[in-house]
Amino acid sequence: MAKVTPITEHFQHFVKDLQESFWGDLQGQVQQSARKFFELLSERQRDLYMVSPRYARPEQRKDYRNGYYTRDFVTRFGTLRLRIARTRKKGFLPAVIKKFQRRAEEVALLIREAFLRGISTRQVGRVVAALTEEKVSPQTVSRITQGLDQAVQQFHQARLDDDWAYLFLDGVSLRVRRPVGRKRVQMLVAYGVKRDGRRELLAFLRTRGESQADWEALLQDLFRRGLEGKHLQLIVTDGCPGLGAAIQTVYPRALHQRCWVHKMRNIMEKVKKRDYEQVKADAQAIYQAETRKQAQAAGRRFCRRWQRNYPSLVRQLERDLPELLSFFVLPRPLWKKLRTTNIIERCFVEVRRRTRPMVCFVNVQSVDRIIYSIFQRFNLEWKNRTLKLFTQAA
Repeated sequence: MAKVTPITEHFQHFVKDLQESFWGDLQGQVQQSARKFFELLSERQRDLYMVSPRYARPEQRKDYRNGYYTRDFVTRFGTLRLRIARTRKKGFLPAVIKKFQRRAEEVALLIREAFLRGISTRQVGRVVAALTEEKVSPQTVSRITQGLDQAVQQFHQARLDDDWAYLFLDGVSLRVRRPVGRKRVQMLVAYGVKRDGRRELLAFLRTRGESQADWEALLQDLFRRGLEGKHLQLIVTDGCPGLGAAIQTVYPRALHQRCWVHKMRNIMEKVKKRDYEQVKADAQAIYQAETRKQAQAAGRRFCRRWQRNYPSLVRQLERDLPELLSFFVLPRPLWKKLRTTNIIERCFVEVRRRTRPMVCFVNVQSVDRIIYSIFQRFNLEWKNRTLKLFTQAA
C-alpha cells in the first residue's frame, strides 16, 4: 500500500494564497466588466439623445456634451464607481438604474431577507458590508424593509374562499419598544385547513390582549373577506374565555374544540406532586377513549375520584368537558390533529426563533412585517404540500 504524504502547513498556506489570488483577480475582472457595461449604457443613451453628430454645427445642436460625473452603485459584485455621461442640461443614468437608486435590486432584497431571517439591523449592515463593501446603517435597513408595508396591507385585504373546514386560533406574545418602555403586544392568528388537507395561515391581528372584542375583530375580518363559515366544521382554540364568546358571536354553527394540551397544563399546575402521575393518567384516559360515550364515562370517573382533593379543578373540568370532546364527531383518523392547537404552535416556534435575535421590536409596523414574512413563507411552502391525514380522511 502506497504511503500517503501528509499535507504540510506550508502547502496549506500555498493553497489558501492561490485561492485568494484567483478569486481576488476574478472579482476584480467582474467588477471591471460590470463597470464598463454600465458606463457604455450611459454613453449610448447620451448619444441617442444628442442625435446630431459629435462635430455638427452649433445651430444644429440642441445640447452640448459636458463630460462625466462619478456615482457609486452597489451591486452583488461590490460597490462600483461609475462615470455617468452628461450634457449641459441633463445626466444619463444607465436604463437599468433608476433615479436616486444607490443599490441594485438584489442587494436591497438581500438586506430585506437578512432582516426577515431574524438578523438584527446592526448585524445586517455587517453582512452586507462583507459582500458588497458598502456600510449599511440600521436606519437604512429599516427604511428598506418598509417596502413590505404594501404587501402586508394586500395580505390583510385578500379575499378568502369559504371552503375551509377546520380553523385553528391562537395567539403569540411579542415585545415592542414604546415611549414609556418595553410593552408586550399580542398577535392573534388564524390557521385554516380544508377537507382535502390544504392549509394556509389566513390572518393575523395585532392587539393588546385576548379579550372577546379582540378576537371578534379577527373573526369579523375573516368573515368580511369571504370566510362565512358555511362549510366550517370545527374551530380549535387554546381555551381563552374571550375567544369562546367571540366564536359564538361570529360562527355560532361551528363546533368549538378546546385544546387538550392547554387543558392538561392547567390541570397539572394545580395538582400536588404525590398525585401528579395518577391525575395525569386519569385525565389522559378521557381524550384517549375509543368513543365519545367512553370519554364521558372516563370524565365522570375522574370527577368522582378527585372531587374531594381538588374541587375547583373538577368543577372547571365538568364545565369544559363538552367543548373538550367535540372532536369525537369527526373522522377518527383526524382526532389526534383536531384535539390540540399543536398544528399552529409549530408556526409560533418559527416566529419565536426568528424574533429572538431582535430582542425587542422598534415599532409595531416592524412586528407586522416580520410576521407577514414568516407566514407568507409558510404559505408558499404549503402550496404543494397537503396534510396527509386530512387528505386520506377526505
